[in-house]
Amino acid sequence: MMLTVIFPVLNERLRLESGITRTVEYLERIAFSDYEIIIVDNGSEDETPQIAKALCGKYERVQYKRINVRGVGAAFRKGVELSRGEVVGYMDIDLSTNIKHLGEAIHIFQECPEVAYINGSRFARESDTRGRKWYRRITSQGLLILLKLFLRMKSTDAICGFTFVRRETAISLVEGCSRDNGWFYMIEFLLRAEKRGVKILDYPVEWQEDYNTTVKVFKTVCNYLVQIARLFREFYIRKNI
Repeated sequence: MMLTVIFPVLNERLRLESGITRTVEYLERIAFSDYEIIIVDNGSEDETPQIAKALCGKYERVQYKRINVRGVGAAFRKGVELSRGEVVGYMDIDLSTNIKHLGEAIHIFQECPEVAYINGSRFARESDTRGRKWYRRITSQGLLILLKLFLRMKSTDAICGFTFVRRETAISLVEGCSRDNGWFYMIEFLLRAEKRGVKILDYPVEWQEDYNTTVKVFKTVCNYLVQIARLFREFYIRKNI
């Protein structure tokens, strides 16, 4: 089984080298060699491109692609398009989700053919989340409430930063999703998988807050509200017209 790991990045000069190096070293440590890592740069204005190209020279299984559109959604779509693995997914470059879960995901996909989608969850009963700032905890929990109330989400987390999907399923979901470029794209991706009846494993993880995150909370929340309204109209209003 070949694995494609996508790392969407934007101005990540401080974390890029560490994130890629730790991932490569971990995969070597567990003796898994059938993989590719795709760094998708969605508009960096710092030294991210130079660092990424140096990493490509250092590691043969690492490749770099720059796109001219900002947003994790746009980066993820491009990564899926470029992927060659039977399983494709993305992690945050800060590796807030414990890297050991990557090996666990590989094992699950190899041993459980019925599982098509692994959704990392910070809020599952067995999860261990540390260092979460109070206001980010409130916004995350508020988002979950809205998603469950208005869009009937079943999963316990919407956007952990650890998502892996069998490639044929990922391509089908990309074709059915909107062209939103931001973080909400990954939430829509999950919701559409649920509505299609895709076999999703809601997976508890160990997760550590990264205090150097570049996510703008207020702007992100406002966008989420608009996108939730859009999907509510699509799923439950236009459907009944």
